[in-house]
Amino acid sequence: MTNKQGYLLTIDQSTSGTKALIIDSAGAIIAKSSVEHKQYYPSPGWVEHDPMEIYENVLRASEALLQQAGIEPSRLAALTLTNQRETAVMWDRATGLPVCNAIVWQCQRTVERCEALKAAGYEEIIRAKTGLMLDPYFSAAKWRWMLEQVPYIDRLLEEGRLLAGTMDSWLLWKLSDGAVHATDYTNASRTSLFNIHELRWDTELCELFGVPIDLLPEVKSSDAVFGVTNAKDSQLLSYPIPIAGIIGDSQAALFGQHCFETGMAKATYGTGTSVLMNIGEKPVAAENGLVLAIGWSIGGKVTYALEAVIRTSGDTIKWVRDNLGLFHTFAELEELLLQTHHNEGVYLVPAFVGLGAPYWEPQARAMISGMSRGTGRPHIIRAAIESIAYQVRDAIELIEEGAGIPLKMLRTDGGASDNTTLMQFQADMLGCGVSKSDVAELSALGSAYMGGLGIGIWGSLSEIAKQMRKYEIYMPLMDQTQRAKNYEGWKRAVGVVLQDSAPDDHSPIAEASEAGSKKSIPCS
Repeated sequence: MTNKQGYLLTIDQSTSGTKALIIDSAGAIIAKSSVEHKQYYPSPGWVEHDPMEIYENVLRASEALLQQAGIEPSRLAALTLTNQRETAVMWDRATGLPVCNAIVWQCQRTVERCEALKAAGYEEIIRAKTGLMLDPYFSAAKWRWMLEQVPYIDRLLEEGRLLAGTMDSWLLWKLSDGAVHATDYTNASRTSLFNIHELRWDTELCELFGVPIDLLPEVKSSDAVFGVTNAKDSQLLSYPIPIAGIIGDSQAALFGQHCFETGMAKATYGTGTSVLMNIGEKPVAAENGLVLAIGWSIGGKVTYALEAVIRTSGDTIKWVRDNLGLFHTFAELEELLLQTHHNEGVYLVPAFVGLGAPYWEPQARAMISGMSRGTGRPHIIRAAIESIAYQVRDAIELIEEGAGIPLKMLRTDGGASDNTTLMQFQADMLGCGVSKSDVAELSALGSAYMGGLGIGIWGSLSEIAKQMRKYEIYMPLMDQTQRAKNYEGWKRAVGVVLQDSAPDDHSPIAEASEAGSKKSIPCS
């Protein structure tokens, strides 16, 4: 069987869980399996995952999927991988075990370190080389925290047993039985240690953050063949399947959305939301809370993107369901939304782990404002849904200004994009069309496309672009006056949150940071 006829096993490892999908040479998803993993919140503002649980879930989901689909590993042309970005892992190459829990991209434990580096004047150096602002969101400060806090880390470092990487590197190392320590350009570019202009780990930045450069993985193009599977603890994935198409989840969604031309943009509504616009082969300065990203790399040729990062979006809906108990099923959610067609002045600013673009205030905290005696469940739920659309409008305005390109249509994907109320309100707030693909798994599909290019299933981007897809189009229905009034209310609510965000010596963040200097995170 040639590569043109083979199936792709795609792993989509996200913040909330792991999916395994079988994708054929027509780009169709023919089967999928998913497993959630536990979220750990050991201190206020801290978020962790267990890397071993995630790896075991990759095996579980993959094995269940192959058995369900009745496909033998020998029929797989490649395994492709897309992953949550910025989440930092560090492990012992001798034992194959992580030295502690992974520090998730949402985690705020490194706020004080980042603020100290800003105060010392290093942010512009970091931004110029990496395209990123200096923020706890990214990986470098997380690795430094591990190097300082894990009790036996110095011994592992001295013995040359320590490795560091993002979630893709960890899974690649485990799936190859320790044969490959590598990452791709997109994931490397989210660490604050990778020079996106020279396409290499930057010695000056590694020294600045105190992360030894020899801990870091080799960096390859997204379409590279990284190695082969040899997972000794899996009957199916011990078979040698080529591993290709490694790409961070948001960039994978941009690729999966066929945003191959300059000026095309997408929003992925996940735990947070990443809004990305393809800006072509030449990078531009990212300012005012924007991030300059590597969109992907094919055969060593890099495509850049401007990105605005929203920390909390889909997770807001989960919070309203799980923490407040305001609804139980998504059918009930839709019924409650139909009970009120206006927010009645209620706004929810979901700064549970700070605010992202364009504010980038890690110490901001969430707030519900504008409630009256008549406020009920439907109003708070609508405020939660609308908060996602407001944040995306914030992001789009920022990207349009930075790229100098007006948005004509926003392509959307991710779990929350299934909510018709959200998509219509998004179009209303943007004043332009919103296009939702009939394929929900765009990150997985983008990874599959990338891996398929690498092994020859598809010969070019134009061949991929010819694959037909259905879209549901939402056009703005709200009049301009009401749109402006709603958005002004959002801006006022955010202004209150920002005004109250400056920490004092007794703030939860300060106390958590002080506590973190005295203990390590739980070992897996």
